[in-house]
Amino acid sequence: MKATFVYHKLKVWHLAKDLVKEVYRITKGFPAEEKFGLVSQINRAVISVASNIAEGSGRTNRKDQAHFTQIAYGSLMEVACQMEISFDLGFVLESDLSSVTNSICTLSEKLSALRNAQLRTE
Repeated sequence: MKATFVYHKLKVWHLAKDLVKEVYRITKGFPAEEKFGLVSQINRAVISVASNIAEGSGRTNRKDQAHFTQIAYGSLMEVACQMEISFDLGFVLESDLSSVTNSICTLSEKLSALRNAQLRTE
């Protein structure tokens, strides 16, 4: 039986996980010499988005939750920057950049909303 954790209930986590799969698919096509450079950096950043959402969901304090959501947002912006640079270097197709950018925009809006909700006092 598969365990269910709090983050499994979060739409933002599912979107982040989908983004991980999309980015990994794209970075598989990068030049071999980028394996330990840009590919590694992008993949670590995109994994950080989903991981920080999950870690924050395990915190009981709303301010702590918001802190991890903010870290996830920062990692998401890192992915956006790195994908733009990868496009400029000719490693990413325009259609892939557009798709990833759309996913990042959607996820960034949802992360901002989640963080605002976490910071609201009850």
